[in-house]
Amino acid sequence: MKNTEVLEERITAQGCTEHLSAVEDAIYVIGGKWKLKIIIVLQENGNIRFNELQRNIPGISARVLSNELKDLELNGFVKRVVHAEQTPVVVEYISTDYSRTLQPVIMALSNWGKTHKRNIREDAF
Repeated sequence: MKNTEVLEERITAQGCTEHLSAVEDAIYVIGGKWKLKIIIVLQENGNIRFNELQRNIPGISARVLSNELKDLELNGFVKRVVHAEQTPVVVEYISTDYSRTLQPVIMALSNWGKTHKRNIREDAF
């Protein structure tokens, strides 16, 4: 596999440090096993209740999902909506406009993942 991407400008030591810092910040916020999966499910389903969200993400425990949702809410990716006027009280989670700014990143990761899997299969066999 050859790299066909051409860098338009030379990255300086300071630029490299800035890029590394920015990537580190992004990974801190959306990294881990579950955060991007949660964001993707929320973007695909719109308003969704906790149990339905858990069913859509195989293997995640209620405790982990709860903690991840709190982190995502603190960072502006998820909005928790409580419908207290209903009995029983209904709580829904929705993706925010800010979380939708991740769509190009998610699509790029998806495309890269597909290419990587294809390259691994071709090289392995």
